[in-house]
Amino acid sequence: MYHVAVVGAGMAGLSCARHLHHAGITVSVFDKGRGPGGRMASRRIDTPEGPASFDFGAQYFTVRDADFAEQVQDWLAHGVAAPWPAARADAFVGVPAMNSILRHLAAPHEVTFSALVHGLKRHGRRWELLCDGQHDRHYDSVVLALPAEQTAPILTLHDFDLAQTALFARSQPSWTGMFAFAQPLAHATGVIRDTAMIAWAARDNAKPGRSGPESWVVQATPQWSLAHLEHRPETIGPHLLQALAVETGGALPALIGQSIHRWRYGLSAGTGSGSLWNPEIALGACGDWLIGPRIECAWLSGRHLAERIIGTLSQFAR
Repeated sequence: MYHVAVVGAGMAGLSCARHLHHAGITVSVFDKGRGPGGRMASRRIDTPEGPASFDFGAQYFTVRDADFAEQVQDWLAHGVAAPWPAARADAFVGVPAMNSILRHLAAPHEVTFSALVHGLKRHGRRWELLCDGQHDRHYDSVVLALPAEQTAPILTLHDFDLAQTALFARSQPSWTGMFAFAQPLAHATGVIRDTAMIAWAARDNAKPGRSGPESWVVQATPQWSLAHLEHRPETIGPHLLQALAVETGGALPALIGQSIHRWRYGLSAGTGSGSLWNPEIALGACGDWLIGPRIECAWLSGRHLAERIIGTLSQFAR
């Protein structure tokens, strides 16, 4: 039976896995993290007031494509997504966290976490993943569902034309702070966007399905993040807190928990390619960086690559 290895358990990789699985193709998914997430990552921090939960990557998603709209309706029916009109009229979020959608998508598949794939090796017409702790297992095809900057070095050794597309697709960074407070902040809407050094800030505990103490995610602009890219997290936190204090009108309540995360490859530009696929060696790539910086684009890219793989198999079967 044809067996595909998908490297990356974010939206693009799991969308590709889903469509391949529905076509009767065996799929194994690998991810370096401890759970599915990618840019839809969520984190929990223990505080004296109870656990605080944060969506510290993508804050919400919107719907334009008809097929993606059908997919979102399925997530709504399963209770893993809900509208979030505070962000914008057509915004949706995962429930009770953004990565809940990815956990739902990952459930039907064999997924290996804490598996850092750092390369590929070709054995005849099959692939081996060069992965810490990986067993000796070969695959008929490999899908790289990683940021462009991580995809390019792997592709370079096997298809330089595909690698060039990844090499020219550069992402912008984002320093992100997760802050829990003893009391609510004085801000009516709980959403701040495009002010000074803040690209986005939001009261995460007010999202659908959330609870716990006052919890805010603060994301710096790409320009500010790039200028401070190699700074240490402990020096970034005070800047983000000060910017939040300015936007909320004064001194902040007591801080009871925090975490700072650097998204080195946070915001993709999009190449308009849809996906990358070499049918001769059965190697491809998908991700939002191939279409645009939205969750829907990652889903569409994964589906696009799955359709190309299915099409190749159909041609070989004739």
